[in-house]
Amino acid sequence: MTYRGKLKTHKGAKRRFKFTATGKLMRAQGMKSHNRRKKAPRVKRQFDRMQPMDKTNVKQVRRLLPNG
Repeated sequence: MTYRGKLKTHKGAKRRFKFTATGKLMRAQGMKSHNRRKKAPRVKRQFDRMQPMDKTNVKQVRRLLPNG
């Protein structure tokens, strides 16, 4: 039997994604860094919230975060 080593957390994914208490994955909203002047204040506030992750990418991100 061979020792494979520990599963490592992907550090970039660790900074970008968060798990909720129920185990759902949340991601940050894009469109926040530039061209914000023409957006309404309500829209800019919405960009600051975390969004639930689309289920097509959840499996890939969970593989990057094995200890999440």
